[in-house]
Amino acid sequence: ELSQFARGSCCHIGYVLYQEYRDTSKQQEIEQRRQRDGLPTAGSGVTAVPALQLQLRNSMHSLSLWQNLEAVKDSGLLKTLEAKEIILQEAMFELVTSEASYYKSLELLETHFLRNPVLVNTLSQSDMHFLFSNIEDIMKASERFLMDLEHRIEESILISDVCDIVYCHAVKHFQVFISYVINQAYQEKNYRRILQENALFRENISILENQPKVKGLSFTSFLILPFQRITRLKLLVQNILKKVEENSKREKTAILAHQELERIVKECNEGVRKMSRTEELISIEKTLEFKSKSVPVISHSRWLLKKGEVQQMSGPKSTRTMRSRKLYHPIYLFLFNNLLLITKRSSSGEKYQVLDSCSRSMLRTEDLEDQGQMLACVFVLKLLENQEDREVSYMLKTESISEKMRWIYALTPNRRTRFLSTSTHQPDSPQVQCIQSYSSQEPDELSVEMADVLHILECTDDGWMLGERLHDGERGWFPIRVVERIMNAEVRAQNLKECQRIQQVQEGAQGARAASRGRRPAKSPQYTPTWTDL
Repeated sequence: ELSQFARGSCCHIGYVLYQEYRDTSKQQEIEQRRQRDGLPTAGSGVTAVPALQLQLRNSMHSLSLWQNLEAVKDSGLLKTLEAKEIILQEAMFELVTSEASYYKSLELLETHFLRNPVLVNTLSQSDMHFLFSNIEDIMKASERFLMDLEHRIEESILISDVCDIVYCHAVKHFQVFISYVINQAYQEKNYRRILQENALFRENISILENQPKVKGLSFTSFLILPFQRITRLKLLVQNILKKVEENSKREKTAILAHQELERIVKECNEGVRKMSRTEELISIEKTLEFKSKSVPVISHSRWLLKKGEVQQMSGPKSTRTMRSRKLYHPIYLFLFNNLLLITKRSSSGEKYQVLDSCSRSMLRTEDLEDQGQMLACVFVLKLLENQEDREVSYMLKTESISEKMRWIYALTPNRRTRFLSTSTHQPDSPQVQCIQSYSSQEPDELSVEMADVLHILECTDDGWMLGERLHDGERGWFPIRVVERIMNAEVRAQNLKECQRIQQVQEGAQGARAASRGRRPAKSPQYTPTWTDL
């Protein structure tokens, strides 16, 4: 009977593609928060997703929760278990069912694309490797993982734990995610190249994408599954960690699993960043022409934070000349984590003549927002010690208020009191939830996913926010249109409380490990922004 229960729950869910499952699950998180905020749900005239099941967009099936399974109902457990244990069972069950859905999508990637003769015959062996990398190793890791999760469910209707299994597999088998994700930059670049050069591949991929079994999903949505899964898996474990009883065995396994997944996700992110940053520095250096003192740009410890054109204001500051076009001269800034280059674009637009440079730690900014509408987009940038060891000031004008704020924050992130640090967050601090995914377009922007919750550090009048994501502390700018404010004070307080608990248990675990090695614990990296480091 238990085996049938496991097959009924896990195998049925496997017919739902992971992209569909993931989007629906995140949409439910948004709908539940909207209900608590007293907002219309799922658009006007559309009822909310039922609390006890997820309706799928492209399927007649629904994803049943643990408490809705017949075997669970017949067991009588729902009458004897405490509400918080039922909630915990749901969190653990979601990890299992979502893994089954993820594996189903990987199977489709393999059978419909990777092993399809129609596609394979149009690609060279090197292009096959560029596109699919080590996806077969990823599949094997998922298959082993899913089998162990299913065996656990077969042992008992009441799930004892899943995080111990997560931890074991993360340590032994999930290293394959890192090499796959790091390769994704080449994967994307080569996919675009192959589409342009190979007409037959372009034609066949279009045919395969339009077949019913793919449910209207793109080929690339399958290729990015591994990174989406490893990050989502970390959040699912984090969700379990929020719900387990304190100082319990399940809390210990959840902490271990979360830490190991966090390490893997961090290595994935750092690997991707390192590759893209190095390529970017090489590309930038080729365009620079130094007027006098040459500054070596390429360094393993340097990366680009922000670049762009601003207008330098010069001459008399009278009202009459303020309106004159001659007052403004375009300059182009390259801001790295530890260096600023002030340049002038060549007439061809392909080269940049370096006019001045300064260490980022020697920069200061002054906002002129309180000195009238004419200066609303103007700020003063001071170089305390430029390349000639002199102090100089530049009065700069941007195209918008948000662009001015972004430059000020990027240039001097730790010297403005208006940008709150995480330690100052209060239960009533403003929070938003992402309702539409957004991919960063600039180095100072933050990519956000549906259902992400963020603290708001800054907001501009022309539609941009600076936010800090709760679950990993990453900071960056994003458009206001992709988020909704969380109005319910209890929801905000609960989000902060759960976040702080995870941080505390992680710091406690780090402290215990450090003490066992006879040294002081390292400060937790949970909320350290990456792109704003000096």
